[in-house]
Amino acid sequence: MAPTHMGSQGVQRRRFLIGGMSALAPMPLGARADSTVRIFLCGDVMTGRGIDQVLPHPNAPQLYERYVASAMDYVRLAERRNGPIPRPVACSYIWGEARAEWARRRPHVRIMNLETSLTTSLDHATDKEIHYRMSPRNAACLTASGADCFVLSNNHVLDWGEAGLIETLRVLNRLGVKVCGAGPDAGQAAAPTVLPAPGGARVIVVGFCTEDSGVPANWAAGPSRPGVRLVEPRVEVAVQLARQLAAIRRPRDIVVASIHWGPNWGYGVPPAHRRLAHALIDIAGVSIVHGHSSHHPMAIEVHNGRLILYGCGDFLNDYEGIEGHEAYRSDLSLMYFADVDAATGALRALGMKPLQMRNFRLNRPSETDTAWIRSRLDRECRPFGARVRRRGAALELAWAQARVA
Repeated sequence: MAPTHMGSQGVQRRRFLIGGMSALAPMPLGARADSTVRIFLCGDVMTGRGIDQVLPHPNAPQLYERYVASAMDYVRLAERRNGPIPRPVACSYIWGEARAEWARRRPHVRIMNLETSLTTSLDHATDKEIHYRMSPRNAACLTASGADCFVLSNNHVLDWGEAGLIETLRVLNRLGVKVCGAGPDAGQAAAPTVLPAPGGARVIVVGFCTEDSGVPANWAAGPSRPGVRLVEPRVEVAVQLARQLAAIRRPRDIVVASIHWGPNWGYGVPPAHRRLAHALIDIAGVSIVHGHSSHHPMAIEVHNGRLILYGCGDFLNDYEGIEGHEAYRSDLSLMYFADVDAATGALRALGMKPLQMRNFRLNRPSETDTAWIRSRLDRECRPFGARVRRRGAALELAWAQARVA
C-alpha cells in the first residue's frame, strides 16, 4: 500500500489491517529506510557460574548458595538434561545461532544487560544468596557478541563487592565496550552512554534499576561510592532524565532507557512501571524503554509511537536442569530488532527471533517452541494494543495506530 502520513510528526508509515486493528507493517528483513536505525536489544546476559566453568579460563567454582556449593553443579545439571557440553568451549560458542541472525539483520547498535561481574574478587555479598561472576580471562566471549553497550544497573553486578564492580568496569573499558547504569560514583553511574549511528544519528543509552528487581538499597552509587543508578519507579525519574538529556541532546538522537525492574517470574506489569514508561516517553522523549529482570519475555507496548519492552526475558543463563517455573519456559530467548526513525524517534518495526538455550548455547528452537512463544507473547501483548505474528521462523509486532487526521 502507498505510504500515508500519520499525525503531526509527518512520519511516513505503511499500514495494514490485522483482525480489525490498524497497525504498522514491519519492513521486510534487511530493508531499512535511510533515516532508520536498527537497534538490537535483549534481556539478561548471565555468563557467570556454570557458563564460566565451560569457558577456557574459569574462576574457582566455589558458591555460597543454600543447596549448591560449586558452579560445576550447574554444568552437571545441564548435561543431565541435554547431554554433554564440550569443554572448554570457544569464546563464540555460547552465542550459537544468534551470530547468524546478527549477520542477517545487521543491527547498527547492540545493547545488552550484563548481569554478571567480571572479576576474581572473593568478597561475595553476604546479604544475598546467588552470586554471578565470570573470569576476566573469559571476557572475550562478550566481545564475540559484537555488543556496543552493556547495561550494568542490575542486581548481580555487585555480587562480589565494590572491588568486583570496579574490576568489571576496568575489564570492559579495556575491551572497548561502553557501559551505563553503574560506575565508581553516582555521577558516572548516571552518565548517559552515546553510541554513533548512521546518517549523523546517535543512540543515547541510560541505565536504571529499582529495588523490586532485587537490588539492595545499599548498592546505590554515592558521591564517592561505587554502585548502580538506583531509582524509585516514579514519574519524577522522567523529569530528572529530561533535564539531564537537555544538556547533550541533538537532532536525530534516539534515547534508550534501560531499566532492571520487577520480579523474575510472572506476566503482570505493575501500574507504577507503566506510568514510568509512559512518562519517560512523554516527558523525557525516550524512544525505547528497555525493561529487563524477568526470566521470560513479557508484554510489549507501543505508546505514542515509541517502544516499551516491559521484560525481555533472559538471553543467556545456566538454568538448564533446574526444576521449578517450567511453565514460563525460561529456556526460550528472544532477540529484539527495533527499527527506529532517527528523525522522529518513532518505531517503524519490531522483529523478534526466538532461540532456545541448550548446552549453554543459543540454538534454533523447534517449530512447536516457536509457536508456543508466539502464542504466549501475543496473549500478553493484546491488553496493550499489540499483536505478535509469525514471519517465517521469526516474529513481528503489529500495534494499534491513531486514525489519520
